[in-house]
Amino acid sequence: MAFDLAVIGSGGAAFAAAIAARRKDRSVVMVEHGTIGGTCVNTGCVPSKALLAAAEARHVVLSAHRFPGIRADAEEVDFAELISGKDKLVQDMRADKYTGLAAEYGWEIVAGHARFTEGPALEVELADGGTQRVEAAHYVIATGSAPWAPPIEGLTEAGYLTSTTAMELEALPTSLLVVGGNYIGLEQAQLFARLGVQVSVVEMLERLAPSEEPEASEAIAGVFADEAITVRTGATVSAVRRAGGRVVATIDGQDSDFDEVLIATGRRPDTTGLGLDAVGVQTGERGEVVVNAHLRTANPRIWAAGDVTGHPQFVYVAGAHGAVVADNALDGADRVLDYRHLPRVTFTGPAIAGVGLTDAQAEEQGLDCECRVLPLENVPRAIVNRDTRGLIKIVAERGTGRVVGVTAVAEGAGDVIAAAVYAVQAGMSVEHMANTWCPYLTMAEGLKLAAQTFTLDVAKLSCCAS
Repeated sequence: MAFDLAVIGSGGAAFAAAIAARRKDRSVVMVEHGTIGGTCVNTGCVPSKALLAAAEARHVVLSAHRFPGIRADAEEVDFAELISGKDKLVQDMRADKYTGLAAEYGWEIVAGHARFTEGPALEVELADGGTQRVEAAHYVIATGSAPWAPPIEGLTEAGYLTSTTAMELEALPTSLLVVGGNYIGLEQAQLFARLGVQVSVVEMLERLAPSEEPEASEAIAGVFADEAITVRTGATVSAVRRAGGRVVATIDGQDSDFDEVLIATGRRPDTTGLGLDAVGVQTGERGEVVVNAHLRTANPRIWAAGDVTGHPQFVYVAGAHGAVVADNALDGADRVLDYRHLPRVTFTGPAIAGVGLTDAQAEEQGLDCECRVLPLENVPRAIVNRDTRGLIKIVAERGTGRVVGVTAVAEGAGDVIAAAVYAVQAGMSVEHMANTWCPYLTMAEGLKLAAQTFTLDVAKLSCCAS
């Protein structure tokens, strides 16, 4: 039987493509060699944010003394119980949002490893040892990405944790070295530190969160210092070995020992064993499937969506890709996506969020811009929370005042940046933002205040003056 659409993978991009195709009343088959649901629900967003929320709850208890009259304490973490609860949450969401939906929409999921053969067609090595040939009018590669480790001497032999395996530990280590100071490393470092682990972070570039604004890097470095997380930037781990049950890491020529090492140096597209050469599908330098703006590969019947394409590794990008591929493959819609207003969030506490261009990126693009940075000590919500660590930065085009980028380091920065997305996409000016309604005593009010700093000294305003 030939299907309208055959999807390899079962994550966010795969399910979005399959759902969109079924809504068009097209036939779909999905092939998955691992656990249904892909990275996000199984080993990525859902479990990591669930554990981050738990760690934050403990941190809130331990930091409750910042409020006069409040006394609280937290017992030692039962990590096995915490992980068990995380696993139950993942299982429930996988059943509700993935396997259950496939049954509801009516497509088959074949358990096995798919490989392209001439045709194009798929040869699937089934989990029971047999093989099955799958033919379709169009194919979608949605196999996602996998953690990547740099070539550190002795790392493979010594063994290491990734953001995936760290969330499967049965007990907390006493000490942990996190290699990588971007969003995955930052989240994992603070997660384990807030659960009581002694954490050190090594980042080879000169600052944490190196792709964000320098002010954001400085702010999160200050937070980590407050929480006794050791940070070494501009440093390199050259070798790792096991000695006496401990991990010994050579950092800039000096040895330091830890219980465990967690490698958080990014993820790479996963195309292992797909046989792409057989059907003329090209891959890039980082292993990504090469696609055009319509997400079509060099083979006109084969498409790709999500992390495997090398586009920004966000599940909302994967979901949008899946829907676009279904429209383009099955209806010839020629849809393309605009990534200029794509938001990003690092779920530390406080969180780091941004949309549009940073100051440096605007300069690289030849834009004449000016910036303002509003410390959270000027935001009433942060003051009443008794935590003014953080900032809001606006990058605006000089002359027109058009907002081209916003960065926030704040509690709920992801929600704050959602409002900024609309402002940047709509081409609002700082004057417009400064004079737009915003509810008092919300963190989002910081956007309005930051916009006002282009013309006012907000420190000289009363707390609810507009």
